[in-house]
Amino acid sequence: MINEPKILYTAEATVTGGREGHARTSDGRLDVDLDVPAEMGGTSGPGTNPEQLFAAGYAACFQSAMLRIASGRKIDLTGSRISARVGIGPLKTGGFGLAAALDMDAPQISREEAVDLMRRAHDACPYSRATRGNIDVTLTVGGASLERKAS
Repeated sequence: MINEPKILYTAEATVTGGREGHARTSDGRLDVDLDVPAEMGGTSGPGTNPEQLFAAGYAACFQSAMLRIASGRKIDLTGSRISARVGIGPLKTGGFGLAAALDMDAPQISREEAVDLMRRAHDACPYSRATRGNIDVTLTVGGASLERKAS
């Protein structure tokens, strides 16, 4: 494959019991019980779920891409946050699908700078690349769509 990445790190996790089971990485750093949310017909027990894990991973990867871009442009993002929401639901064609939303909170920079950083990070982030064309991803700054004009 022409654009195949040179693999620098590989994460390995094993799950037993599916969505109501247990997940553990090969190095033991992640070792969690899994539970199905009540909204999906589960018990909503104390365990996490795949959507929460994906949201945490996506937010971390996206913010790292954004911080790298900001650093190159001499923009200080100290104290900034990326919040990710990952939803799951039935598709019209059958089965289930995902949707994601990423919101940036960085009140120390202008909205224009924030929108530009979000767009650039969305182009650069490996998670954004992996989801592009596969799931809907909504980007917002302070809860407002990137398309909204500043008042």
